[in-house]
Amino acid sequence: MPQNLEIKCPYPSALKARRIARGLGAESQGILRQTDTYFDVKSGRLKLREINGKRFELIYYHRPNKRSTRYSNYKVIPVRDPQALKQLLGELFGVTTVVRKRRVLYLLKNARIHIDTVGGLGVFVEFEVIVNVGKRQAKKMMSYLMAEFGISNDMLIAGSYSDMKA
Repeated sequence: MPQNLEIKCPYPSALKARRIARGLGAESQGILRQTDTYFDVKSGRLKLREINGKRFELIYYHRPNKRSTRYSNYKVIPVRDPQALKQLLGELFGVTTVVRKRRVLYLLKNARIHIDTVGGLGVFVEFEVIVNVGKRQAKKMMSYLMAEFGISNDMLIAGSYSDMKA
């Protein structure tokens, strides 16, 4: 399974985060309106993601819930019939929660910078550094991003948006 190093934290301003990302030379990938439906699985997390009502992905990931940088193993599968899949997975596992967010996505080398406005929760910044050059490089990139955005370890949250919504 692919792996990334990630963090997530509340952030005071989406506008400030966007300015910082652009200042670092990150490339804007636009605005993604995402709806994530989480299913009640025994291990890890399973969600069906709807992106701008046009693209759909089934995402499974497993990571520790801790307030620090954390490695996540994940698998993303494109979906062609999201409604049928959502119904089937809902019947098999049950739905735990639905999270709606507006995500501004930036890419910088092997890092994804997410500036999220989450329904009912507020503004967050999330970094996902894909471990494709090695863990040492991923840690270095994460440290760089956290420093540039002024994020310290005590600002990080342990879980996922789904934990906060539940």
